[in-house]
Amino acid sequence: MGDMRLSDAERQDALDVLEEHVRTGRLDIDEFGNRSAKVTAAKRVSELVPLFEDLPSPRPSALLNGASAPGVPVASSEDNALVRFLTAGAVPIAIVLAIAVLILSRGRLLIISVALPLVVAMIAGARRRRS
Repeated sequence: MGDMRLSDAERQDALDVLEEHVRTGRLDIDEFGNRSAKVTAAKRVSELVPLFEDLPSPRPSALLNGASAPGVPVASSEDNALVRFLTAGAVPIAIVLAIAVLILSRGRLLIISVALPLVVAMIAGARRRRS
C-alpha cells in the first residue's frame, strides 16, 4: 500500500499516544512539545515513524493498521489474541479470587473482595477502549 496520507483523527490519535508517553515518564515536556509539533505538521504516515520508533507501545493507530512505511513494527495477531483472552478472562478470575479472599478471611477483608473485581474491570475496560 504506499505511504498513506494522515487524517485529522489519526493525527489526534498520535498526539494522544504522545500524551500517554508523557504521563508514563518516557517523554519530558520539551520532547513532547517538539514531537507534537511534528505530528501536527505531518502529512503522511512515514513522517510519524521517526517520532515513535524509540518508544514502546502504545503506538498510533496509523502505524498499526498496515498503512505504514516498511520497517515499522506492527503488533501480531497472536499478541492481540493473547491480550484479548487475558482481558476477557481477567474479570471472572478477579471475581473468583475475591470470593476466595472473602471466604478465607471470614468477611474481615470485605473491602478487598468488593474492590478487586471493580479495579480489574476498570483496567480491562480502559485497555479495551485503547485497543
